[in-house]
Amino acid sequence: MLTFEDESVQPGIPLAKNALPKNHYPDADSQMQPVPQTQARVVSAGEEKLDQTIAGSANRRVSVEDKQIINCSADVNQLVPFKYKWAWDKYLAACANHWMPQEISMSRDIVLWRDPNGLTEDERRLVKRNLGFFVTADSLAANNIVLGTYRHITNPECRQYLLRQAFEEAIHTHAYQYIVESLGLDEGEIFNAYHEVQSIRDKDEFLIPFIDTLTNPHFKTGTPEADQDLLKSLIVFACIMEGLFFYVGFTQILALGRQNKMMGAAEQYQYILRDESMHCNFGIDVINQIKMENPHLWTKAFREEISELMRKAVALEYRYAEDTMPRGVLGMNAPMFKEYLRYIANRRCQQIGLDTLYEDAHNPFPWMSEMIDLKKEKNFFETRVTEYQTGGVLSWE
Repeated sequence: MLTFEDESVQPGIPLAKNALPKNHYPDADSQMQPVPQTQARVVSAGEEKLDQTIAGSANRRVSVEDKQIINCSADVNQLVPFKYKWAWDKYLAACANHWMPQEISMSRDIVLWRDPNGLTEDERRLVKRNLGFFVTADSLAANNIVLGTYRHITNPECRQYLLRQAFEEAIHTHAYQYIVESLGLDEGEIFNAYHEVQSIRDKDEFLIPFIDTLTNPHFKTGTPEADQDLLKSLIVFACIMEGLFFYVGFTQILALGRQNKMMGAAEQYQYILRDESMHCNFGIDVINQIKMENPHLWTKAFREEISELMRKAVALEYRYAEDTMPRGVLGMNAPMFKEYLRYIANRRCQQIGLDTLYEDAHNPFPWMSEMIDLKKEKNFFETRVTEYQTGGVLSWE
């Protein structure tokens, strides 16, 4: 399927220790105190030699070998030399994809929604439940990035993309609000759905513990257990939230668009799907890079835990499909989504090196390939994405 926290500290959230070179930090239990520029200190030969060995310190330039995704002491303020060119390429591609919700007319949607015979009750239920999930989902994703993930990623080119990704999550939240406002929906009903609709609440409650792990101000990486917790949270958000939980909703609204209904909303969802596809692929690249640099984290027990989380996510998303379309609508029904979710889950497992979970799962919605085919989703560890384009020229054809 992000604007990340910069080096300033938000109220109540301490600066992560990996945010600056090690020699910028005082004792762990003390507070940072600025050193007056006029103050001089006698440095022993041993201390000077030690300072010179610290990667990314002021005494030597950062080299490519100094860089890594997590637990790196190299200066995160030095963007180049690049080690992960794929991260920079994705940042540039994301910038080329820029769009804003107000660019898309909602006039036809408004007329259709106000027409008592414009949509069936099942179609209206689908739209409202769909928006009920998404209006808070992208806010959860943005908060996870800004307040959590960004602090623990110690590579500047990856942080650069995360900053862009967070901004895109803000655009998506804006887009859903724009649709809600345009249609004149009950904002209290839609924005509180994640509290009041069980199928939506269950998905969010599945995600929140993983958000809490990374946003906990006392959480820090550097031990195998903590690094596995970080990796697990990255997998949940890239492969499950952005790579699985969003796909029922995307398919439903795009199916409306295929029938010339809710065309403005469908166009916005297509832009969002394009963005989220890149978010998912970037997250998978980061996951695979962490695995390569830290193979000791990828234990059998850890892999089994991730597979179980994937199975649980498929069950939760299927319940959401049943809730949003209990009688079938738009030529789709909930059982079709069970197969679709299994197909997507297999794909996500393959992308991060897990065994597939569901034998012979297939895609019951081949028309989705006309939008963004899962088989055309590419990451650095497979091949390059070439299908992206700026928002102004994106075509439904």
